[in-house]
Amino acid sequence: MKIVNTSILENRLHLLESYIPQSESINTAVSKVAVAWHLYHSLKVINAVVKSMEDSDPTLYVANFSFLGKLFLKLGFFPRGKAKAPKYLKSPDIILEAAISTQLAAARQNIKGIQHLNENAYFKHPLFGNTNKQRVIRFLDTHTNHHLKIVKSILK
Repeated sequence: MKIVNTSILENRLHLLESYIPQSESINTAVSKVAVAWHLYHSLKVINAVVKSMEDSDPTLYVANFSFLGKLFLKLGFFPRGKAKAPKYLKSPDIILEAAISTQLAAARQNIKGIQHLNENAYFKHPLFGNTNKQRVIRFLDTHTNHHLKIVKSILK
């Protein structure tokens, strides 16, 4: 089993956690939603991706990761306002700090679990295709950083 370095995701979680006290902040010139939405959504994505990978059948993995996915992950950048979160990954309208903390605790546990996944455990990204263990850290890092940049812009 290949060892993956999850420390970058652990650092991102620490950063996300540091913004919880400012979760009610909003700047509609930057985003229609408050900081809480971005924090909660980022954590929910981490948790859903790892759960999906745990539930996947590695024997069914097909390497169909798109050129666009490869490009965005190579650049470590997702453009703002171009994609919509699937319904099951959207945050609720009202998000309490306790709910963010609950998602954060689950994300910390889930990140540790990535190590134990099969190399071909995967999740299906609607735009990028199947994302396996090899790419999941980079994907989650890029996605989380995308929302952290929005949070920082909201708070400026």
